Amino acid sequence: MKQKLLMLLACILVGIGTAMAQKREVSGVVLSGEDNQPVIGASVLVVGTTTGTTTDLDGKFTLKDLPASAKELQISYIGFTTETVKITGSLLKVTLNPDSEMLGEVVVTGMNKVDKRLFTGAADQLNAADTKLDGMADISRSLEGRAAGVSVQNVSGTFGTAPKIRVRGATSIYGNSSPLWVVDGVIMDDVIEVDANNLSSGDATTLISSAIAGLNSDDIESFQILKDGSATSIYGARAMAGVIVVNTKKGKAGTNRISYTGEFTTRLKPSYNTFNIMNSQDQMGIYKELQSKGWLNLSSTYRASNSGVYGKMYHLINTYDPTTGQFGLMNTPQARYDYLRQAEYRNTDWFDLLFSNALMMNHSVSISTGTEKATTYISLSAMTDPGWMKGTKVQRYTANLNSTFNLSKDLSLTVIGNGSYRKQRAPGTIGQSRDAVTGEVSRGFDINPYSYALNTSRTLDPDEYYTRNYADFNIFNELNSNYIDMNVVDLKFQGELKWKPVRGLEISVLGAAKYSSTEQEHKIMESSNQAMAYRAMDDATMRDANSWLYTDPDVLNSLAFSVLPEGGFYNVTNYRMFSWDFRASASYNTVINSDHIINLYGGMEANSQDRTNNSFDGWGMIYDKGEIPFFSYYAFKKMQEDNTDYFSLNNTKERTLAYFATGTYSYKGRYSVTGTFRYEGSNRLGKARSARWLPTWNVGGAWNMHEEPFFEALQPALSHFTLKTSYSLTADAGPAWVTNSFVNINSYTPWRPNADATETGLQIVEVQNEDLTYEKKHEWNIGADFGFLNNRINMELAYYKRNNFDLIGSVLTQGVGGGGIRRYANLAAMKSHGFEASLSTRNIQTKDFTWTTDIIFGYSKTEITDLKTQTNVFDLVTGVGQREGYEWGSIFSIPFAGLDKDGYPMFQWGDKIIDKTSYGDINFQQLSDIDFLKHEGPIDPPITGSIGNIFTYKNFRLNVFITYSAGNKVRLDPQFASSYNDLDATPKDFKNRWMIPGDENITDIPVIANVRDNNKYSNLNYGYNAYNYSDARIADGGFVRMKEISLGYEFPKSLLGNQKMLKSLSLKVQATNLFLIYSDDKLNGQDPEFANAGGVASPVPKQFTFTIRASF
Repeated sequence: MKQKLLMLLACILVGIGTAMAQKREVSGVVLSGEDNQPVIGASVLVVGTTTGTTTDLDGKFTLKDLPASAKELQISYIGFTTETVKITGSLLKVTLNPDSEMLGEVVVTGMNKVDKRLFTGAADQLNAADTKLDGMADISRSLEGRAAGVSVQNVSGTFGTAPKIRVRGATSIYGNSSPLWVVDGVIMDDVIEVDANNLSSGDATTLISSAIAGLNSDDIESFQILKDGSATSIYGARAMAGVIVVNTKKGKAGTNRISYTGEFTTRLKPSYNTFNIMNSQDQMGIYKELQSKGWLNLSSTYRASNSGVYGKMYHLINTYDPTTGQFGLMNTPQARYDYLRQAEYRNTDWFDLLFSNALMMNHSVSISTGTEKATTYISLSAMTDPGWMKGTKVQRYTANLNSTFNLSKDLSLTVIGNGSYRKQRAPGTIGQSRDAVTGEVSRGFDINPYSYALNTSRTLDPDEYYTRNYADFNIFNELNSNYIDMNVVDLKFQGELKWKPVRGLEISVLGAAKYSSTEQEHKIMESSNQAMAYRAMDDATMRDANSWLYTDPDVLNSLAFSVLPEGGFYNVTNYRMFSWDFRASASYNTVINSDHIINLYGGMEANSQDRTNNSFDGWGMIYDKGEIPFFSYYAFKKMQEDNTDYFSLNNTKERTLAYFATGTYSYKGRYSVTGTFRYEGSNRLGKARSARWLPTWNVGGAWNMHEEPFFEALQPALSHFTLKTSYSLTADAGPAWVTNSFVNINSYTPWRPNADATETGLQIVEVQNEDLTYEKKHEWNIGADFGFLNNRINMELAYYKRNNFDLIGSVLTQGVGGGGIRRYANLAAMKSHGFEASLSTRNIQTKDFTWTTDIIFGYSKTEITDLKTQTNVFDLVTGVGQREGYEWGSIFSIPFAGLDKDGYPMFQWGDKIIDKTSYGDINFQQLSDIDFLKHEGPIDPPITGSIGNIFTYKNFRLNVFITYSAGNKVRLDPQFASSYNDLDATPKDFKNRWMIPGDENITDIPVIANVRDNNKYSNLNYGYNAYNYSDARIADGGFVRMKEISLGYEFPKSLLGNQKMLKSLSLKVQATNLFLIYSDDKLNGQDPEFANAGGVASPVPKQFTFTIRASF
């Protein structure tokens, strides 16, 4: 018995010893699959138990005294897919990959990275591969409909022109409300600031309005859109309108890959079937009515400034050929009838002739390589666009280098270099002009192909020359002899040194230098209509009427003559900018007792921009004789008498200095508070310290419910939940053209009637305002992020409220002290609020098939609450003026009071009705008593969003993406006038025009005025211009657009075979901007986003793109 007890005791002791011996310790490290960096705070849990821990600052963890039954570990972190790994040893390495249905694990602000759990602001992260629109070379256009509260309006589709981007609406009344672009941590400055209203103007400056036109879209890794003050406060007085952070691709350790992307795009020609433009038969009916009303007769048309088929007919009748002894056209009723009959059935398709389906190609080659010591990404791209419109073409070449060198365990150096060169041709254009007296917006010598096709009669022969500006005109000759050649160079070099002297501390020094150069050569050859207009004086009638001729005031009874007897024009404009950025910063991150997370970041930065703009207008360049200058003394004499310059030079220097600090504390990742402070100064503002220097700040908090112990009981129904709020003060230095922090005194040449009585003088342009300071914005934001059913359904909600104050506004003064009567100062204010929602769902997910849906909705309402500016009627009805008590960018209309008994429009102007007998009372410059104007709504859509569905079946991927906007108004194209000519195309609306008494009861389309009434009623043109800006000519600007339909196929490795050269291959076909599902019927084909401004502007085309991607 004793022996049995001893044996039993020995077995028990051995069992205990064995069990103790089976207790073990497991350590490991958790890394991000995106950048191979440690994941801090990841949850590590032993499967089947409650035993667990979190990773430290280095992503490391240790689990002690694990039982023998512990076989697997579950590692999870918000923003990553949960991984379950087997315990195969005492040291594990775990890689977490991002969850495609959730945002990334960090928010990249451009300066630093913030743990998403601790982030208290509003931001959206977009993967460039999912966002990119193939065939769209400008990456900014791909953001349309991708983020709630971010409006992207394609007001012009010409390459180089920036879309109008608004992050939560407008933030300044006169300033540029466009967001700040930050690429790899460096701010991308604009060479020239083009305000929101001018983006759609079609002027040549819009071709360089995009700060990122030189970036190759294939080099972009991701976008981070920072929307509220908490997210943007680190940028202080440069980020009031939001920040778009662009992160380019980097090399990865352990990879060696060569990639090629080829995009081949064809664009559809516009079609007259889309528009309500009359065909040639209907058009001739209009011309016959014009002739019957006294317009298209020989006397008024033969020497008219503009004439088409009737003018050509009269010229042929009066043109005698001595070699044949015949006139160009017999002056008989039958000959005239036959000639006009040909025109009636001509039906010229200008869209087909002026547009091309030629392939636009974009080729990109990149090399990605890396080791533990260094990683490198190199790329080259070439984009060639032979031109969608005649007279346009683009070539762009880019190069990119991004290398990181790990000099030691604690020291690294990142070097980035970007360069691009763009060569572009556009139709020759001069600036858009606004006449507030007559109420007209016009552009002289406009040859924009899109505008020409819409506004030119289809009765014209495309091979014939007609008359425009008193000279011969043919659109194809003009596009070949009047064009703008542009050369754009963008260079950026930056380096960043990072040092980790002690655990948790990182010191960083960043320096960047940027250079941009743009040369615009406007060549107007001697054969162009614009040059010949200066020489058009065939007879005394034309000589007296041609305003481009010159009459010498020093010669008594002088006849008008040409100041351009030979040659054409050579006009050059150069824009150059050199800027540098320097930033020194330090960050400290620590976790105390695994519960207390502390993140600190601070530093200073200095920025400098030097801009130079010079121009030269050369007269008398003879191109066809070897580009020989031939100038006339009288050209300079005329310019001197008109007090106009033929050259200019402008230099501006901008300097900013800032100090910043931000800190975050979080308890177990559950409760977080953060604060940011920045103190900034700018040389653009008043000399008073309180004006020039500004403190901006932010406070915020977040609660991650999914980190609470009780949250497990809610899973998997509720997967994660975060509630966050913030309050901030951010700012902006205001419009670049408001520079009266010091008195502005310029030299000038006073006007004198004679060239020999000239002198120079000094004038006060603006009096000093030493208190000129920043425009400011207080913003409160509250948001919630939550997911359901293991994140198969994810939703984000946000509400914000803004109060913008100290905004730059103008006020009328007595003009004491010089500088004019309108003064600019911090006089204005406005408020806004909005709501945003994003929903992402995985509807079906099987082994071979998935279906995901993304729905985005944003609403923003802005109201100007304080504005002393008196705005005239013309600015309000054209949508460029602002008025207190209404939205920013409100558009107003003159109340239309119907047609009178003769078919002429009438208007309610104040307390009286204006008819054709009192059109002279229409005052487009009126500043007071304008409450009679009808408020239509904002020009920017308050509601924007998208609906996207992605279907995948095995290796196929189908994407259907729809964008929408609502709540805004657009002005219909001004198509009505008191007189017309036979060059003009007229809309089909004219079929419903007033024709007989009584029609005023059934139509609102005015009568075609006859010559007698034009002579009888003065200012008849005022009435028709007022009709163009009446409430009869307004439409709903909302639309639903099929933005993208694409089908892609990824070749499986089994199809690629055993060869080792080709690692991956994919093909994709994409249709972009295909059609409008909904738009107002009143638009009749007019794109609700595009203002037909002529110049260099064009709409975004419907296009098809074939893309091939391969890696080796």
